[in-house]
Amino acid sequence: MSGKPKLHYFNGRGRMESIRWLLAAAGVEVCLYGSLLFQQVPMVEIDGMKMVQSRAISNYIATKYNLYGKDLKERALIDMYVEAVIDLNELLMTHTFQPADKKEQHFATIVDKATNRYFPVFEKVGGKEVTMDKTFLLATGFSRADVQLLETLLMAEECKPDILVKFPLLQSFKARISNIPTIKKFLQPGSQRKPPLQEKDVPKLMKIFH
Repeated sequence: MSGKPKLHYFNGRGRMESIRWLLAAAGVEVCLYGSLLFQQVPMVEIDGMKMVQSRAISNYIATKYNLYGKDLKERALIDMYVEAVIDLNELLMTHTFQPADKKEQHFATIVDKATNRYFPVFEKVGGKEVTMDKTFLLATGFSRADVQLLETLLMAEECKPDILVKFPLLQSFKARISNIPTIKKFLQPGSQRKPPLQEKDVPKLMKIFH
């Protein structure tokens, strides 16, 4: 038990969810704890360290479990893909927190950016060398970019179920990555994947983070 990473966060998605996805993709079992460090950021105890800041944690996990490319150029590609995904992910995560009079506009912004800015790039990414009709975003294999893109695609579908209707290659990508054994296990009921944030949970979270 002591060798497993320990996750400290509230019992919900937030910025810990992408870390849960990466650990699940790597086939790593974790211990779950409820405390927070520095309030706004997740904290992970791993390899004798108490790590904070979600990007630092994700980079460490991706490197440790060979999900960060084969060389410096691949790492740069992964970083570009992941940063784009994070931008959309942040929009999706914050939708539930929007005031009632701003939800409609925020939803429109999500759909616009997803379908006009981000998804078209991922539908055919990387030009000659890497396209979405291959198995992974990188021609050389599975990486954190695949994991985090899948996470965000599924979140986008929770927001708008038909959001991928004009993106057949992304639909195919979603199906392929979802069937990787470690990912498939994480998508099953009873896993450590957290459900979408509900409106009723917002007041409690606001107290935690403020």
